[in-house]
Amino acid sequence: MEALDLIDRKIVAELMRDATLPVAQIGEKVGLSQTPCWKRIQRLQENGVLTSRVALADPAKLGFGLTIFVGIEAPDHSAEWREVFVRAVNAIPEIMEVYRMAGEMDYLLRIAVADMAAFDTLYKRLTDAVPIKNVTSHFAMERMKFTTAYPVDTRNR
Repeated sequence: MEALDLIDRKIVAELMRDATLPVAQIGEKVGLSQTPCWKRIQRLQENGVLTSRVALADPAKLGFGLTIFVGIEAPDHSAEWREVFVRAVNAIPEIMEVYRMAGEMDYLLRIAVADMAAFDTLYKRLTDAVPIKNVTSHFAMERMKFTTAYPVDTRNR
């Protein structure tokens, strides 16, 4: 894929800040008229740079007051185990993110649940579905910074 030019980077940055902005307003911010801006947005979507547009919600106001980061150590590294693990985590919507890691843990999960009882239920469901060598849970006490916007360079290089 070709590198993004300055205008593309600015469009992406604006959309990451607020995807509800009208195309004309984005165009004004990046120095384009509405139609060329819309065409660039379409191209960014077609090329997979923009993958979706979503609304962000306050987890606490939705009843998800507990965030847990869970480290998983796999009992083995076979394709079969990974397939079972992927199916298990995909079947549990409270598991918000899953990363395969390098280092001491094999996988890192971000989980959002209502409370400790809900986490206990989720924990049992996950460990019943797939064998796991070790599970380490870290409970978030306060979310001090959160963003979904990557720090795209919007300066002219």
